Amino acid sequence: MTEQTFDQYSGERWVTAVQVATVWTSAVSPREVDRPGITNPTDIDQWLACLTYETRLALSEENRVQSQLLYGEPVVVTETDVEWAHVVIPTQSSIKDERGYPGWVPLAQLKRVGSSYWERTFSAAVTDKTLWLENESGEKMMKLSYMTILPVINETEDRVRVAAPHGDRFLPKEGVELFRSKHGLEKQPGTQLITDGERHLGLSYFWGGMSAFGYDCSGFTYAMHKANGYLIPRDASDQVQAGEVVPAGELQPGDLLFFAYEEGKGKVHHVGFYCGDGKMLHSPQAGKGIEVIPLAGTKYEKELCATRRYWQETEGRSS
Repeated sequence: MTEQTFDQYSGERWVTAVQVATVWTSAVSPREVDRPGITNPTDIDQWLACLTYETRLALSEENRVQSQLLYGEPVVVTETDVEWAHVVIPTQSSIKDERGYPGWVPLAQLKRVGSSYWERTFSAAVTDKTLWLENESGEKMMKLSYMTILPVINETEDRVRVAAPHGDRFLPKEGVELFRSKHGLEKQPGTQLITDGERHLGLSYFWGGMSAFGYDCSGFTYAMHKANGYLIPRDASDQVQAGEVVPAGELQPGDLLFFAYEEGKGKVHHVGFYCGDGKMLHSPQAGKGIEVIPLAGTKYEKELCATRRYWQETEGRSS
């Protein structure tokens, strides 16, 4: 997984040109308080600091946000409307559109790049929770999220030169993992999904969040799978439709737990990781952070409706 393939593009392609681009339900979904998140450059830290519990909750309650994109992530532009672009995201599969997850992004947050510039043998994935993108002189240009992936041009002793929407940039070597673009990141066992997920303990929930600035429940499970070589659907309602069914008595760390309304009989509304000893690692809801909790005695115990496994027993693959 996490393969950088562009078979559907020719000549040029659109990529995300900001640290995190929020994918909105419509061009009128953002509010004034959301302005730091729809400009170029974005200031995600400032945006999140300005949001109250109520304005965070409204992102879901008022159906404003769909998903997010990371710097350099490719999209297919299907329509433009003045300052906005309707896109589908090939790396985020969804029942909403067979081509990828759909939504609206400010046109200023996207950029066309040439195929010959973007297609590289190796790619670099950010493995620190956040990492500064630098120019040639070492000046910090943009704070990138965990699992931002950029094509590799070459490497020096301590830095990696990457192709970026803004031209050649650099990443500190100790904060990235290099892999062959056509192969993707090495597949890891379920325990590693938990280890990586626990690095984000306490990170505030963010509806539609797909970055280390804030995840929603399925964005969190998606990102940890991505970091360990697996590309899974974007939403919990789609994640539960695939993967391997796991009998309740055979759960292992890294398996996914799904929860539905009406004590497990209704619509799927939440997903988390089983992390052993009857506990769950998850990104719960607005106003709370990523946590590990016991299932026994909670509402989740009654709402548990399905279990799935995407990870494989593997020793990984050399890049």
